[in-house]
Amino acid sequence: MKNVILGLLRNKKALTGLLILAIIVIAAVAAPLLTGFDPARRVGLPHQPPSADHWLGTTRIGQDVFARLIYGARTSLAVGFGAGFIITAVGTIMGIAAGYKGGKIDEAISFLTNMVLVVPNLPLLLVLASFIGQASPVVIAVILGGTSWAWGARVTRAETLSIKQKDFVKAAEMLGEPGWRIMAAEIFPNLVSIVGINFIGSVVFAVITEATLEFLGLGDPQTVSWGVMLYSAQNASALQVGAWWDILTPCFALVFLGTGLSLLNFAIDEVANPRLRTGNSLARWVGRVRAGEGRL
Repeated sequence: MKNVILGLLRNKKALTGLLILAIIVIAAVAAPLLTGFDPARRVGLPHQPPSADHWLGTTRIGQDVFARLIYGARTSLAVGFGAGFIITAVGTIMGIAAGYKGGKIDEAISFLTNMVLVVPNLPLLLVLASFIGQASPVVIAVILGGTSWAWGARVTRAETLSIKQKDFVKAAEMLGEPGWRIMAAEIFPNLVSIVGINFIGSVVFAVITEATLEFLGLGDPQTVSWGVMLYSAQNASALQVGAWWDILTPCFALVFLGTGLSLLNFAIDEVANPRLRTGNSLARWVGRVRAGEGRL
């Protein structure tokens, strides 16, 4: 665990991703300090372009886009990290239990996992969200968490099957350690990198999916989030009337957050799997070839 953290602190992708994530989180937390406008109230003329008073312009009904952006980050981050936690927790518990226990437990969990994987995720989410109606962010996070854990469970199970053959696990079993303690204290610490990758990937998936559902009108339009911003801008025909700032602002925010989390995900993968660290080795090899020390 310590080696992973130290490796991330030396990884440029990780530092860039953390910087992007920190900017978004700080802006969301400090939203009342960064703007004096209420994101839900009319504070200007409809579709005003960016100006000194309204940095990112206004919406069709005169709401400040910058205020909606940073307040909306709170909702999008909460849904993303909430759903990511549920997905990762369920997938990790299921995967470790199936891989370590084996037998009937493995068969039951594997059957359930395959059932979830067989059903197309996005159509299932659309059906559930439309059945519920205008789903709140909490409901969307729970739906995402309950329908998206299977891939993580499958990967965790495969890694657990490998780890449980290690000598330290066999030694713990010979000492009579209970199964739950072996899974928690011996197996789980060796899955930290896998769990981290699964968590960050799940957060990215949840943020994008939440925005997609709300863009399609399946969320609560009274909520301030990036997905609702897209939905409102589309209904207002923002691009058609030239109010590009109304729809491009949440798009760029989603891309910015997705880029930061993806960079962090790539960095964890590189640190956890040394075979992926090809960039520096390739650069050194090219340097030796240019100096006449390497061979083609």
